[in-house]
Amino acid sequence: MAERTSNTRLLVKISGTIILITGIAMCIPWLYAEVTRDENAAHAFRLCAPILLICGILVSLFLKSDSSGFRSRDGYLVVTLCWLLASFAGAFPYYLSGETTGFVDAFFESTSGFTTTGATVIAGGIHNKSLLLWKALSHWLGGMGILVFVISILPALGISGQFIARAETPGPVYQKITSRISSSSRALYLTYFSFTILAFALLMVSGKMSLYDAVINTLGCVSTGGLCADPTGVAAYGSTYIEMIMAVFCILAPVNFMLYYYLYTGRIMEILKDIELRAFLIIIGISTLLCTISLMTQSDMELLEAIGTSFVHSSFMSSTAGYFSSLSYVWPATCQLVFLTLIIIGGCSASTAGSVKVVRILVMFKMMMRGMTRRIHPRSVVAIKLGRNAVSAPVVSGITVFLLTYAVLIVITALILSLQGDDMETGLTTAMAMLSNTGTAITHSHAINEFPGFHPLIELYMCFLMIAGRLELFTVIVLFTRGFWRKR
Repeated sequence: MAERTSNTRLLVKISGTIILITGIAMCIPWLYAEVTRDENAAHAFRLCAPILLICGILVSLFLKSDSSGFRSRDGYLVVTLCWLLASFAGAFPYYLSGETTGFVDAFFESTSGFTTTGATVIAGGIHNKSLLLWKALSHWLGGMGILVFVISILPALGISGQFIARAETPGPVYQKITSRISSSSRALYLTYFSFTILAFALLMVSGKMSLYDAVINTLGCVSTGGLCADPTGVAAYGSTYIEMIMAVFCILAPVNFMLYYYLYTGRIMEILKDIELRAFLIIIGISTLLCTISLMTQSDMELLEAIGTSFVHSSFMSSTAGYFSSLSYVWPATCQLVFLTLIIIGGCSASTAGSVKVVRILVMFKMMMRGMTRRIHPRSVVAIKLGRNAVSAPVVSGITVFLLTYAVLIVITALILSLQGDDMETGLTTAMAMLSNTGTAITHSHAINEFPGFHPLIELYMCFLMIAGRLELFTVIVLFTRGFWRKR
């Protein structure tokens, strides 16, 4: 009983910290709304931000807790509930300002923000600039993971964050950069913040973006959320320079952040030997080549323009940012298939990107090769290796189950969406968009990141997909199993 009480207090304390961080972040668009005299948004933030701040301060600073009885499975519960809590709290500005017609729509917008999905159920996208800034900030917080940020300050609250980090950090295996979890999280966020500053400065240099647009596009790009200040897409700025800068950061953000720590410490060989990074860059290169050939043969595009367009969009899709230079452009079938493949693969582990991750795809191909080898040599013992390191059997088994679960969820989601009359193509690509946190579905006519008109129950199911995809599926799905809730 004492252990259960302790865990409940710990859950409430961490939830209070999440609420406090959300309230602090909400003060920025609140200030913007007041300065620009946006009365609808300002009214919503006046009601939400102070309540979140007061509740967060009272709970996180004054509630005593003990993490000594905190177990691995408690981390899954804490992470899922805190992401739900952040999405729930972040929904009120959209609802109270009148930007959405119902709270379910507002919850979808908030969940899409914190999970860096970037999708919207508002026709034409979010029209209010203050609320668009709030969604961009939620992208930025969700990019590295709110809880990774919480872990960096948890020791000051007397809480160990090891189990939370394992449940939240994207990738099949959680690795620490430094000997302390909190120090690792701070190192990750320092890199993340540095990227944000650098991307903002480079976009401002273009001279074609206002300060506001540069902030929105930076937060959407670095977080791989894919939020663009202009609803018509990146092409609205008419600048190849801007597209290239955003494409470069859409390559940097999905790289395993551990490699940047190696870069800081001069361990260059560790970076060069990283097989996942090499595979990620090769995938972008092959995708660029295939799309270039397709654009030149099927749309009469010049060579340099085709290469630039292919590289930019391959970067956007592989990072799961989901940007398109123009949402109305009709892409050749080859490019559509390439983009869908990139959406499924995603970026590297321990990065801001979503979807399956390159390392899992590598292991899958290694398993296929081992299967063929054992067909020829039935008695052979072939280890699955990434570089020189053998992948353990439990990790291989976990990756296999993950990939099967991922595929089953896509099929089930397509069936559910078909109940509302969507065709198979739209249903499948929408399922991929939600589960991969890309937020962009690719149809035969054009790309879409707006999903208005869905039934509220389907919207809630899509929110579940976005959170499950962001938290690597099993962190959420395990909560629906009977064994998780048993005492032992």
